[in-house]
Amino acid sequence: MEQKIPRTRFTLVQKLIVSYAAMLFLTTIALVYAVMGIYSLNRTAKEIARNDLFIISSANKLRESMLAQERYAAKYLFLKSPEFRELFSQRQAEFRTILGEIGKRDNNGSFRAVVASYETYRKEIDRAFDAGGKESFPAKKEADRVVKTIEDLSSSRHQVLKEKLDDADRRETETVQFTLILAFSGFILALSIAAFTIHTISTSIRKLKKGMHRIAEGDFEYDPGIPIGDEIGALAVDFSRMGKKLKELEQISLDASPLTRLPGNIAIERVLNKRLQSGDPFAVCYADLDNFKAFNDHYGYIKASEVIKLTGELIDDTVRQVAGGDAFVGHVGGDDFVMVVSADLGAPLCEAVITRFDSFIRDHYSAEDLAKGAIEGVDRYGVSRTFPIMSISIAVVIGRMGEFASAVEIAQSAADIKDLLKKAPGSTYLINRRKTKR
Repeated sequence: MEQKIPRTRFTLVQKLIVSYAAMLFLTTIALVYAVMGIYSLNRTAKEIARNDLFIISSANKLRESMLAQERYAAKYLFLKSPEFRELFSQRQAEFRTILGEIGKRDNNGSFRAVVASYETYRKEIDRAFDAGGKESFPAKKEADRVVKTIEDLSSSRHQVLKEKLDDADRRETETVQFTLILAFSGFILALSIAAFTIHTISTSIRKLKKGMHRIAEGDFEYDPGIPIGDEIGALAVDFSRMGKKLKELEQISLDASPLTRLPGNIAIERVLNKRLQSGDPFAVCYADLDNFKAFNDHYGYIKASEVIKLTGELIDDTVRQVAGGDAFVGHVGGDDFVMVVSADLGAPLCEAVITRFDSFIRDHYSAEDLAKGAIEGVDRYGVSRTFPIMSISIAVVIGRMGEFASAVEIAQSAADIKDLLKKAPGSTYLINRRKTKR
């Protein structure tokens, strides 16, 4: 009986690794080759700038300096004016300085010819100065020889520069061609393997796509029927879980505040009851904005709605920073918010919220009202009053097992604390640490 060899099933990750390993390998080689080529060209460019272009430019300066020396020497011998002798000396010093800089970079035959011819010129011009004659162009022959050797130096360097540029062009062409060949070969190889891999998993993808459409249409309990064996099978399981979670989130979303997008009363009650059942102590922080109605009447409901929305974001962000992901933030409605954190974080959370709110709310008053520290308005009884800048009051109830039977009792306890807070000016908080006596 022929023994059946078990067939190994590769995961998607393994298939993708095989698909792109060749492309990565060849692309890496192409990249390394291209970088080496660029480095070589850059080194050549630096050498040209540092040596060849400098020598060519310096040769032009030498020629100008030499011609200037001729003029000043002739003027000095004819007019006997010391200033021309001084100008000649300056040009001579300049010539020697430039010559020295060239010698640091190139000391070939052309350079030595310039040095030798200029030394001959210098001796001849010194002899003419000592003789004190009135020659129109003293040491003309020697000066022409110096200019000729300078031009030879420049020409030879131009030739060297041309050869370097031709070599750089050749290397650039080779680098581009070889890099493109390697990259294209890797791309074609990877594309071929990837096409085969895609063909083998297309059936599972179609099933998964159908499952996604069903979930998008609201059928959160749909099972795409993809067998577990690779990442797509595992993904199908995750989609099924996601469908169930979306169903829960849909219920929560219906309860969420349309303005702040924070969970509403149903979610708040569920969280409080769950905390009570856990037995761990926790802090329930009920936040309420003071003088909000006056702000709404004075600045309008659009501005007031914006403050509610931004306050919700401020509270949610502060809770995440202070308490992390285990905390809860809800929006009861209007200007009332609820924060649920561990018992030890109640006080620091309230202080952080108050600090941020007192700074934030000032940006929503006019400069005139801020200067007065209040706004004029009418209270709920129709009486004209002066209302201070909006503040926030936070009633904190520490919940422990046995102290409260339900979320309703916690809310009632918080309401009693809020009545006390309303009598205190400015932003403040108060913690109820009631313990049940047995």
